[in-house]
Amino acid sequence: MKMSKFLVNIVFVTLFFMLYAWQQTEIYRMAYINQKNMSIAQELLDKNTLLRYNIAKNTSLTRIGVKVSTDKDFQMPDRFQMLTMVYPKGALRPKVVDNISGRQNVLARLFGIKRQAEAMTVNQ
Repeated sequence: MKMSKFLVNIVFVTLFFMLYAWQQTEIYRMAYINQKNMSIAQELLDKNTLLRYNIAKNTSLTRIGVKVSTDKDFQMPDRFQMLTMVYPKGALRPKVVDNISGRQNVLARLFGIKRQAEAMTVNQ
């Protein structure tokens, strides 16, 4: 074997192992970066959970009930309550707009489709 071929093979093998070593160090470096990012993300998720718990605690019915009970003007409504609106003279009354036109669609007439939604009450 000639000395030049031997040196070329040594350089080639050395470069190959240097490239392999560099690749392995990059894999470990990226794994550490990923682990750091995951720990930061977990910390942010923990903070998010804590903030959601604080919001839920501050808006709970018992806390709202304590705030409402300190207000002297608060009155619970009855089960059924009817309101009547009295308009003073000269005040503008709301105008009821009827969007149903005089003509009906042919399909609506044939199949009896109504244009308004009707709600039925359930008597208990």
